[in-house]
Amino acid sequence: MNFELKNVPMRTHKPRNNGLTMVMDKGFSVRQAEDFMAVGASYTDFVKLGWTTAYLTPQLEEKLAVYRSAGVHPYLGGTLFEAFVVRDQFDDFLRVIEKYKLEYAEISDGSIVMPHDQKCEYIAKLAQHVTVISEVGSKDNTKIMAPYKWISLMKAELAAGSWRLIAESRESGNVGLYRESGEVRQGLVDEILNEIPNEKIIWEAPLKAQQVWFIQLLGANVNLGNISPHEIIALESTRLGLRGDTFHNFI
Repeated sequence: MNFELKNVPMRTHKPRNNGLTMVMDKGFSVRQAEDFMAVGASYTDFVKLGWTTAYLTPQLEEKLAVYRSAGVHPYLGGTLFEAFVVRDQFDDFLRVIEKYKLEYAEISDGSIVMPHDQKCEYIAKLAQHVTVISEVGSKDNTKIMAPYKWISLMKAELAAGSWRLIAESRESGNVGLYRESGEVRQGLVDEILNEIPNEKIIWEAPLKAQQVWFIQLLGANVNLGNISPHEIIALESTRLGLRGDTFHNFI
């Protein structure tokens, strides 16, 4: 920090197991990734190359190297996994993971219909090669799962080998955990937390109000995901109670 302030909450230090921040890269160039890391590397743990953007991004290998050299773990969005699986190309997906020397991989089923037992089998297979992060929840806002279903799926995916679970919201923040208005489904979150350890969950929270809600509920070291690169400093100030929304939380 550039100067000293008293009564600022203690943040976990990298490499972190809790208080994680996952940022969404929607197609940065190498230069943009370098500029982002110059500001945000200390506050970013993971960069997800959103949905299937890695398929199209120029100089992909060079961009991944930028993130790694800054101490940030890059990985490919779960929709890319789905794009391979729906085409019966899981082995090709494994070769992509190997080619780009990725240490983490995301598995999701938000865009395709997949029996959950099959998803757990993919988690178990992939966990033999990399650290698996699995996403729970649909990208379809007409599919609203009951809390008991979320909990059942989450427990099964942890048992299959997932290191962390992502609670789905999309980059728009209006599905899964949230109502169409962006409001948090508080009852759902409460029930999940009764059954699943908080540190095992990365809560997707792309909107400021959602980030504030989770910080007020779970503290400065809550795991948050789908953060815009341009919001990384703003989020860290919110975590530390140095923004109006959380100013009085830690005094």
